[in-house]
Amino acid sequence: EMSAAGSKYIDTEVENAINGVKQMKTLMDKTSKDHQAILHTLEQTKRRKEEAVQLAREKEQELAARQEVCNETMLALWEECKPCLKQTCMRFYSRTCRSGSGLVGRQLEEFLNHSSPFSIWVNGERIDSLLERDQRQEKQLEDLEERFGLLEDGVDDIFEDSTQVYGRMYPFFRGFREAFRPPIQRVRFSPHLGARFSRELHPFFHHPHHGFHQLFQPLFEMTQRLLEEAQEHPWGGFAPGRVLAWVFDDRMVCREIRRNSAGCLRMRDECEKCREILSVDCGQTDAAQQQLREQLEDALRLADRFTRRYDDLLGAFQAEMLNTTSLLDQLNRQFGWVSRLANLTQGTDGFLQVTTVLSKAPNLEDPSAPPDTQVTVQLFDSEPLSLTVPGDIPWDDPRFMELVAEQALRHYKQ
Repeated sequence: EMSAAGSKYIDTEVENAINGVKQMKTLMDKTSKDHQAILHTLEQTKRRKEEAVQLAREKEQELAARQEVCNETMLALWEECKPCLKQTCMRFYSRTCRSGSGLVGRQLEEFLNHSSPFSIWVNGERIDSLLERDQRQEKQLEDLEERFGLLEDGVDDIFEDSTQVYGRMYPFFRGFREAFRPPIQRVRFSPHLGARFSRELHPFFHHPHHGFHQLFQPLFEMTQRLLEEAQEHPWGGFAPGRVLAWVFDDRMVCREIRRNSAGCLRMRDECEKCREILSVDCGQTDAAQQQLREQLEDALRLADRFTRRYDDLLGAFQAEMLNTTSLLDQLNRQFGWVSRLANLTQGTDGFLQVTTVLSKAPNLEDPSAPPDTQVTVQLFDSEPLSLTVPGDIPWDDPRFMELVAEQALRHYKQ
């Protein structure tokens, strides 16, 4: 009878926990719908950004084909610009960056020898920078999709296990899964990621130091740093005479120059002959060339705008994931324990088994007080647990087994 009374309390707590898991599932389904909408917007933004970059490349090629109009003047200036540009960039790099100046110097020399003054005149490094940011955004989205897949799978596993528990408690009930599983068609940005991350999720989410929230927190912090760097990354760069006071983050500058020698073109303002290339006005002799340059600038501005829009969308997605996973963590800590019961077999007398009930020795300080009661119970698959009930609560009081069951469940959750 005591076991039955205790199991009644546990049954109620299990049912409450299952309802809590249903809240997790409902929240995850809504998040999945929002996720599909974000992916659609990201795809549209990326397509428009790529169109703008492609247009800029076409205009750059058209301009390059017409550069012979100013070729003689610009080539003469370029031959004097190159050594100054290399010296300025390498001086900055060797003073600012830790290592690799020899390799960077050879890469830069090869780049300058294969480039033309036209690269200076049209700010050629801007397209390179856009393409680099595009690669970084793709990697960031891939990381987000990997983590989102883990999040969905983790919630689904908890929900699936909870439905098994519910079906065992109420075998007469049918349609539980269907009632709380709205048809959601998942669309992964990178479909191949599923196999890479089909890992054991329960040890991760049930570990006391792990949780849904930790999936996105490190990525969010990294993105915040990248966005801050991007905001300090103007086209062109800095005023003459202030190379060593470059406003860029030093680590970002070093990394950029190592990866792409075109980054040194931003230092053109430090060299007089390089600045003179910028002052050559080919539009005086070729109006079509001036028009092409304006179209190139418009395309680059448009591509930059969509690039920033893409960054904003990724940042908003991550912020939403932080909020969602924080709530999921809270719900999981409160209700997720019920999913661990999926593989247990319920006894004939219920989940809570009472094995021993003993009156403890009287309190020597207060012999008139009723002695406390020691109860040994086994809850679910736990080891036998000894609990103490105050002596002023008699065995036949409904509060007695409610208190025992409450203590047993609290220990089990811990």
